[in-house]
Amino acid sequence: MKQWILTFALSILAVCPLWAQSACGIENKAFKANEFLTYELYFNWKFVWIKVGSASMSTVISTYDGTPCYRTSLTTRGNSKLDNFFVMRDTLLSYCSVRNLSPLYFRKGALEGSRYYVDELWYSYPGNKSKVKMHRIDADGEQHWQDREYDHCIYDMMSIFLRARNFDTSNLKKDDIIPMPITDASHPSNSWLKYRGKENFKIEGNNQKFRCLVFSFIEREDNKDHELIRFYITDDQNHIPVRLDLNLSFGSAKVFLKAYQGIRSPMTSRIN
Repeated sequence: MKQWILTFALSILAVCPLWAQSACGIENKAFKANEFLTYELYFNWKFVWIKVGSASMSTVISTYDGTPCYRTSLTTRGNSKLDNFFVMRDTLLSYCSVRNLSPLYFRKGALEGSRYYVDELWYSYPGNKSKVKMHRIDADGEQHWQDREYDHCIYDMMSIFLRARNFDTSNLKKDDIIPMPITDASHPSNSWLKYRGKENFKIEGNNQKFRCLVFSFIEREDNKDHELIRFYITDDQNHIPVRLDLNLSFGSAKVFLKAYQGIRSPMTSRIN
């Protein structure tokens, strides 16, 4: 299974609606500028959960090519304990239109294991289609360029997160399947979400308890379906991820919300 799912886990944490909106946009009601989320990463080692890293995500107002944008960045950092299994130093950057959250640019610089690579995506929307210019720099420095055009909307790891947080989940039924139209600088993934229902979850260490929506991220590879991530998001307007269970090629990991600030709406999912 792909090694990037630790980073990807923090960037898909909600469900995506059906498309057919102008320029692949959607009205933003879930977040505002200057929102900051921080997470702690734990790895299972001989039946003991050990803290092995952290992640942080920020969203601020910026511009891209003269267009007002939300600039969202995500950094993941494994510590020396995780380095014994897998080195992870990733930085993701996304620009999405303030007007309707349509993606405009994405970049990922990743040190995963012994491999460092860069992905870049540039978006445009000619004739109500999605056109993406893709650029990848491999670990050996070789560069790859390609252009792809889609009849439907396409997203990256970050822009799907911002869009998905604005989806109305009130009509979801248990076991519903939701497609995930995402791509990197290589090719789209054959993946989807499965809705698992609702559960209450208590964050260890700070005694915060939340009512959550539970989803599985599933990818089909080698003619088999793999549940890569099971995650829990707040059952309120914010749709903030509070817990992730990860099935990795080198073991099991969990990610827990540590702190949040600058959220747009009250955390009505919090249970006193």
